[in-house]
Amino acid sequence: AQPPQPSWGLMIRQSKQYLTQAPWMAIFPGLGIAATVLGFNLLGDGIRDVLDPTVSTELGADHDE
Repeated sequence: AQPPQPSWGLMIRQSKQYLTQAPWMAIFPGLGIAATVLGFNLLGDGIRDVLDPTVSTELGADHDE
């Protein structure tokens, strides 16, 4: 990434030298990455549930085979 463009990975890498004095410099970008990954996973699960009729995610669904 170019200097004016923010990057979470670059922010974490540059904060490595300040972890003992300012751990939030790495914590907040890390939480941003984790929240983004979780959001995309939940979105993907929701899309799969809507588009795949063979997957039953109802509570108490009967799975007799």
